[in-house]
Amino acid sequence: MTAWDVAVVGSGPAGSAAAIGALRVDPSVRVALLDRAEFPRDKSCGDGIAPQVIDLLDDAGVTGIVDGHVPVPRLRLDRGSFGVDRTMVRPTWGIPRTVFDLRLVEAAQAAGATLLRHRVRELSQGSSVVLDGEVEARTVIGADGAHSSVRRSLGMTPGPMAVAIRGYSPTPPDRSNAQVIVFDTARQPAYAWSFDRGDGLSNVGYGELPDPRRDRPTKARLMERLETLLPGATAGGPGCWKGHHLPLAIARWSPPAGRVMLAGDAAGLVNPMTGEGIYYAVATGLAAGRAAAEAVVAGDPATAGARYSRATRRLLAGHLRHVAAAAQLCRHGGVIDAGLRASTTDQRVFDDLVELGLARGRITTTMARGLVRELVPAIR
Repeated sequence: MTAWDVAVVGSGPAGSAAAIGALRVDPSVRVALLDRAEFPRDKSCGDGIAPQVIDLLDDAGVTGIVDGHVPVPRLRLDRGSFGVDRTMVRPTWGIPRTVFDLRLVEAAQAAGATLLRHRVRELSQGSSVVLDGEVEARTVIGADGAHSSVRRSLGMTPGPMAVAIRGYSPTPPDRSNAQVIVFDTARQPAYAWSFDRGDGLSNVGYGELPDPRRDRPTKARLMERLETLLPGATAGGPGCWKGHHLPLAIARWSPPAGRVMLAGDAAGLVNPMTGEGIYYAVATGLAAGRAAAEAVVAGDPATAGARYSRATRRLLAGHLRHVAAAAQLCRHGGVIDAGLRASTTDQRVFDDLVELGLARGRITTTMARGLVRELVPAIR
């Protein structure tokens, strides 16, 4: 049986970041990256990479992630006949996951991680952690996505789960050089998106939080909502339609203690207001890797979970409370309308909403005042 200091299950952004984080602590730590797929491989995602994600990777010594891709400076938010179109303080990037994930995996390998083709199904714990009776590790990081086998082995269940569908289509002139989000007026929370990749194609899709009292979110219905909100979005181009689940973060997230940690989607960390998950994946992946390596170097791998909990509490605890509250408010169309109007009149409100939706911002005083200013006349 092969023995490792750190075994990372899943080699997407959270898993590769975990390997990089561990090896930044000590390059001699033995790190295995396990994934059932061969890279490069596609993943259903909006492909939008926030600048805060690039900051995290730069700080971890990872460069070249955005090479060959163009920044996207504008964000347009529409609902019904009203919308806001502004330039963001810092542009985002449209990088297909076939490229983004491969570059992170290669960065992890360059740092010293070993990539193994293996689908993990079972996990047992004792004085070490054993995966499928084949891989032994002193610590394990579950970064294996929305339907994580590592999370399941810990007896943990996911929280609320949104669903989305994604494809590619030609970028029309009115959506060029921009990220466009169109909120659904027929149901909340739900929206369609079009994110320009800069190569003539846009990543387009539609996502919603299903209501169990209503119809099931079939592919046909999701595609119908996408076409209704973004006419022409489903025509032309390569298509590549893929559905995926989004395990939404809750206000109070408590990582498990011990040798096994969870990061990114496996930890149920997707922004409940926007559906963005790459920032959380990279941030928690790096934190989990650091915690695992520090525990191993200290000779006490069982403390990895406690170290990780302390790090993520400082990183995300306040933000998750704020974004969970914002997500509840966004269930009401009138609040979304007020946010759009406030963003139109005040760039600072717009900037604060972007930070809350793409990274780890909070509900600021400026944002709250802007919402109240727009809501009070509507109530009267």
